[in-house]
Amino acid sequence: MNKFKDTFVNSRDLGEFVSGYFNYLNVLQMKLNITNINDVINCFITAREKGKTIYFAGNGGSAATASHFAQDLGEIGRKARVRSFKTISLTDNVSLLTAICNDYGYEKAFSIQLSELFSRGDVLVVISVSGNSPNVIDAVKQAKEMGGDTIGLVGFDGGKLLEMCDYVIHVKTDKGEYGPVEDIHMILDHMITSFLAFKLMNEKVKTK
Repeated sequence: MNKFKDTFVNSRDLGEFVSGYFNYLNVLQMKLNITNINDVINCFITAREKGKTIYFAGNGGSAATASHFAQDLGEIGRKARVRSFKTISLTDNVSLLTAICNDYGYEKAFSIQLSELFSRGDVLVVISVSGNSPNVIDAVKQAKEMGGDTIGLVGFDGGKLLEMCDYVIHVKTDKGEYGPVEDIHMILDHMITSFLAFKLMNEKVKTK
């Protein structure tokens, strides 16, 4: 039995389960590698300074996180009234996604899009709890071939993406704990984009 299931089994009622769930998320957060988070932030900053585009991709719940992360990061410039981060979520065009999957196979869902859009120096962020989804793995290969940087947000044991990506934030859990990993990935979205928003706004104030 994994730690997440233990939270339910050892709870006498809903209140204890809720408390245990939040406590477990806190444990996972405290285990995150801060240096790796800083590396991702610096990669985003470099992309912005060079006018490069940051792409996001994922499946299922991670597709929603990819879309959300792309929107949050792209919104920073408007909120801070400075030059924005250029972001694109590869999960959002349903017509294009279904056409690619139908005609070329699901594993090509993102790599074919990148082959048309990606430029040297751009950044690809892939979000995969298992770290083994074939279409994000193929996308990472495509981005690397085209001279881009790759970032992986993963869970469980990290899967193949742990070694493939240039930068990785790894939420270490037992296999099967999708919910808690996806929760932390969303927290990382809000934490990273909040930090960058405050940083840009503070730099703007200092230059006045």
